Amino acid sequence: MRLKADLHIHSNCSDGKYSPAEIVYTAIEKDLNIISITDHNTFSGSMIARKLAKEHDILVIPGVEVRTNIGDVLLFCEREIDFPREIHALIDRAHSENCLIVPAHPFDLMRLGVGDYVFEIRDWDAIEIWNASANKGSNYRAIEAAKILNKPGLANSDAHILDEIGSAYNLIETSELNISSVLEAIRKNMVKPVFGNPSLKTRLNRLLWSVESSTRKITKK
Repeated sequence: MRLKADLHIHSNCSDGKYSPAEIVYTAIEKDLNIISITDHNTFSGSMIARKLAKEHDILVIPGVEVRTNIGDVLLFCEREIDFPREIHALIDRAHSENCLIVPAHPFDLMRLGVGDYVFEIRDWDAIEIWNASANKGSNYRAIEAAKILNKPGLANSDAHILDEIGSAYNLIETSELNISSVLEAIRKNMVKPVFGNPSLKTRLNRLLWSVESSTRKITKK
């Protein structure tokens, strides 16, 4: 079966605006079969959503966006794990736990992509080739990198507000709706990334949230 997946979403467990529950309900409304809430340096959002999703016909893959010593990296696992921040230690830990490790928006250096390290490290399981929140130039470079490295490509929304969810997604071919089957399908490149971008109105709302979020951080200090 072919399943629709958005694997890069942020909740209010890090810098997203909405709760994991609101994200799950929105994903269901948008006919997504699979999501991963990849909050910064914490599995919390995805683990909360996973408990809720058991009541619904949607799969939540435990995920996190790790701020490593070279840039931001997505980690998708069968369960929550401890993770180091040094990239080689992280890769070893990820693969020992059957996790996927994927550079997020690798050439969007304003958002701490890994840049040319994408070529120096050959142990990626896939590459995020289209990030709906990144600029097109950096996405095109990621597409070319995946071709050069012969790695599966993923397209994700990197949503921080609900309207962004599913603006880019993946069609994954798998026989079963469970975490291990989906992760294995990605490893085998049984995935078709679907490029897309949020509407102008949604982009403006995201910008407003970014300003509001930054103001809150300054006020707390």
